[in-house]
Amino acid sequence: MPAIALTDHGAMYGAVKFYNAALESGVKPIIGVEAYMAQRSRFDKEVGIDKELRHQLLLAKNETGYKNLMKLVTLANLEGYYYKPRIDRELLKAFHEGIIATSSCLQGEIPRLIVNNRIDEAKAALKWYLEVFGEDYYLELQKHINVPELEMVNSQLMKMSREFGVPLVATNDVHYINEDDAEAQDALLAVGTKKLLSDKDRLSMISSPDFYLKSAEEMAKLFPDIPEALENTLKIADKCQLTLQIGKWILPKYPLEEGETPEMGLARLTEEGLKLRFGKISDQIKQRAEYELGIICRKGFATYFLIVQDFVNWAKKEGIRVGPGRGSVAGSIVAYGLRITTVNPLEHNIPFERFMNPDRPTPPDIDMDFADDRRDEVIRYVTEKYGKEKVAQIITFGTMEARQAIRDIGRVMDVPYSTCDKLAKLIPLKSGLREAINSSLELQEMGREPQIAKLFGLVEKVEGVTRHASTHAAGVVIADKDITEYTPVQKETGSDRIMTQYDMYSLDLNVSDKAIGLLKMDFLGLRNLTILGKSIEFVNKYEKVNVDLSELPLDDPQIYELISSGETTGIFQLESQGMRRLARNLKPTKFSDITAMVALFRPGPMELIDDFIAGKLHPDKIQYLHPSLKPILSPTYGVAVYQEQCMQIANKVAGYSMAEADNLRRAIGKKKHSIMEIEKKKFITGSVKNGYTKPIAEKIWGFIEKFVGYGFNIPHSVSYAMIAYQTAYMKIKFPVEYMTAMLTAESRAISGPARDFKVAQGIDECRRLGIAIFPPDINKSLEDFSIEEYPESLKSKAIRFGISAVKNVGAAAISSILGDRQKSKFTGLFDFLGRVDSQKVNKKVIESLIKVGAMDEFGRRSSLLAVLDDLRLQTAAKQKLIDSGQGSLFEDFGGESKSDNQIALPDLPEFPAEDLANFQKELLGIYLSDNPMAKLLEPVRNMVSARVMDLTEEMSGKTVIMAGIVTRSKTIQTKRSNQSMCFSNIEDETGTIEAVVFPSIFEKDGQCFVKDSVVLVSGKVDFKDDKLHLIVDKAIDLRGNPGSDQLAVFGKGINLSSDKSISIPRGTPKSVLSELATLLKAHPGSSRVKILLPNNEGTSIKTLNLPYGVNWPEVENQIATLIKS
Repeated sequence: MPAIALTDHGAMYGAVKFYNAALESGVKPIIGVEAYMAQRSRFDKEVGIDKELRHQLLLAKNETGYKNLMKLVTLANLEGYYYKPRIDRELLKAFHEGIIATSSCLQGEIPRLIVNNRIDEAKAALKWYLEVFGEDYYLELQKHINVPELEMVNSQLMKMSREFGVPLVATNDVHYINEDDAEAQDALLAVGTKKLLSDKDRLSMISSPDFYLKSAEEMAKLFPDIPEALENTLKIADKCQLTLQIGKWILPKYPLEEGETPEMGLARLTEEGLKLRFGKISDQIKQRAEYELGIICRKGFATYFLIVQDFVNWAKKEGIRVGPGRGSVAGSIVAYGLRITTVNPLEHNIPFERFMNPDRPTPPDIDMDFADDRRDEVIRYVTEKYGKEKVAQIITFGTMEARQAIRDIGRVMDVPYSTCDKLAKLIPLKSGLREAINSSLELQEMGREPQIAKLFGLVEKVEGVTRHASTHAAGVVIADKDITEYTPVQKETGSDRIMTQYDMYSLDLNVSDKAIGLLKMDFLGLRNLTILGKSIEFVNKYEKVNVDLSELPLDDPQIYELISSGETTGIFQLESQGMRRLARNLKPTKFSDITAMVALFRPGPMELIDDFIAGKLHPDKIQYLHPSLKPILSPTYGVAVYQEQCMQIANKVAGYSMAEADNLRRAIGKKKHSIMEIEKKKFITGSVKNGYTKPIAEKIWGFIEKFVGYGFNIPHSVSYAMIAYQTAYMKIKFPVEYMTAMLTAESRAISGPARDFKVAQGIDECRRLGIAIFPPDINKSLEDFSIEEYPESLKSKAIRFGISAVKNVGAAAISSILGDRQKSKFTGLFDFLGRVDSQKVNKKVIESLIKVGAMDEFGRRSSLLAVLDDLRLQTAAKQKLIDSGQGSLFEDFGGESKSDNQIALPDLPEFPAEDLANFQKELLGIYLSDNPMAKLLEPVRNMVSARVMDLTEEMSGKTVIMAGIVTRSKTIQTKRSNQSMCFSNIEDETGTIEAVVFPSIFEKDGQCFVKDSVVLVSGKVDFKDDKLHLIVDKAIDLRGNPGSDQLAVFGKGINLSSDKSISIPRGTPKSVLSELATLLKAHPGSSRVKILLPNNEGTSIKTLNLPYGVNWPEVENQIATLIKS
């Protein structure tokens, strides 16, 4: 097969990847599209008329044709979209140059006219296409089984060919690659149309199962009597001479001062910036800057740096919080001078070559973090500066992975949901189905059933198929001219946001060296930057202090004490239970410790944590493979934490240049054996040449080889450690302002359990800090959380819930309420109803505000809700009179206008405290007052080993005891044994977790899992489907007030796994250890504790698990005091 064409329906998503793949396979690629043609104009979108479409095959002959294809596809999406992206004759005429067209498949305009016996209209249509495309128009013949219309259409097309002298071409409609893919393609059609395979009335092609990629021989057998139709396929292929321009970086023009080149402009701005940063530029700074500028300018990257610094500095000028750096860019002093980063690479010993290797042609890749609530402003600025026709966000494609495919294909096959769910959960994340089957006996056993075997077969065929398209979370491309010169664009589903049809693999040279080469920038939104920005605003407003986080000293002992305490709620990167444990054990005392924490707390490097802690506690016991490694490894206590350290070792020991050392890092990371052998020989030869013995050189090589795969990049670690430090600074210095900002940012997040959990976590932390939290108040609350004076709270300031935190109260309602309140406070419910816009502040909004307590000053909630409907009718009637001009007339004739103090509310008893608390939970997502289950939970408080917020992915497989209220429960019957089991949501004061109760447990404890039950459960933590679950082992209903005997029976035999640990400093006296043992035994409880004991040399740590449980909350502070003494 000398050539092949890709002609997707209405889109060009795969064009670049197809082009590259075809060339690599030695096949000529032809890029095309099977466009959708509107029956009338592309602008006509009349219901019942314009939904019907025709297909039109178009192929690019050359670059002009390719660009015209992109224009057509773009306009079809931006102007013609109506169910599908549509073009029309007007567009075809305007953009036909360089394009070959055919009469298309059976859904083409001419074939459909023939099928409907409208031959004269078909001929008229043919004449129009010939006028537009001339000799580049062909009549297309197809042959597929069980498609009877094709014979009639082919016969008529051949007659028209003779009559009009139009060449014929034989084509094959391809919807899947292999003949045996027909069933899988049919299943995908059913998934897309949300039908069952058994449904008769659905889109299907299974009756004609030959839409596969046929060979040349098969095509010749189909058209033995029309050889010219086959020959013309080769003539079309010869006509198509398209060479895509790939692999070359395309940069937009950056406005410069007259007579200035990008290189001159970059040097000028760098020098100005470094003077502002340092005052006096030392020789070291000057040499580093000149070195970097030389590489940047020689590679042609000056414009790139100018573009980045422009939008970063614009954002800073506009008060948009920008991250200190992200990725390896923090290794550049030029970026530091331009204020792209706030990390001084000299201070933190960060090499430049990791960011930009002078020996590698890859362009730089600077990703930026912005406050997530204002990120779109930066994108808007870039769009306006370079032109909206030159800027677009990047598309990304979601593929059908094994787990999702099991669910989707299982659904259309009508496999029971419970079976599909079980199968999906048996497949590890990111694992393919075959890989999962090979490693799971249960999957193998289930696969013996014929229906499941068929399901597995179909899933293996559809794995990896593109499932949907969406906008990349951060990627934006900027072109030097209209972006449709490089990629088609379309609108994001459900919005007017423009995105490319080519993904980053087709556009970005940093991802593929065979990409188009547009400038791609990642504009990432980071909520912690929003929190920092808001907290600084609050400090400015309430304390009249301007905080400059870029000038913080990095040796503030208060910050290290806070982090070492493990009370790190709200501190970037350090919030998880594992990080808290690491902080308590490590007790960081300098900034490099925080940097290492960020780098170490990941799979792989976590193995090094104990060695790192031991090295910090006992630096005199650190052993180095060679004394020359000490300057490189001593900042991280003898452990190679960063890949750059391995680069520095190669430079120091083997004489590598830093560029060569970076190439070594990449080679080891890719684990290419042949390259590794070459590098190993080079390393040892260089080491011996520098005076090291061969055995030492081999040991150091082994050290590098092991750790470079684990190592993180230091510039990213430093940048994110800086945000951690800054958030800790704001929390310790301005706790009320910081927590207010945190609650505001989290409450604005997407609604749902995750948002409620984060707000609950913030409220919990406020209570721990002694900050009073006030509920929403119709006369005091602002839109978001705000600060009020309150002498009994920390720093005499309390936090008030904002109105936006109340569910069902939208932006329009809040605007109306706050707008009217500016004139004067609301005096009562009647006054409120008479002043706000009743269209925006509807009944549901008012009920929510009353229920949550925002109108408590007007009366009891029960009474306010009871009169709400009557008062709304009265205010509506009054407004109607006023609108008709009769309001004043009514008063002139002795009528009275009621006010709130004249309206008597019914004297109803208030709702029970439990209902009031539940209103808060329903409308705020949390309990602000006492949790209604608190009394029931009090007797078992010491038995609870974990709250929902304490659970982490790392705890998977561990046994915990939890208590909470059942907020939802679904009972199902198992397919095999028809036994009952259930899925229940258990909610405590910190969040919600799904509990899975299998039949054996449900049989004896099922009564505990009805809605509104308050339960004590034990079970194993399970992390599947990116979600935590609890697999229940036993349960007890607390509403029955179980006695101590019952609780003792419940607790018997439960082997708890706990995260609690006590690090014993080396040299701790035996008397202290004895006192500690007495303390622990005197406070029995449910927490399992491990003791971390260093050996005499302090070079390793032994773990001792206590054989009994401890009441950890009661002893935690006492232990800390005892150990310190």
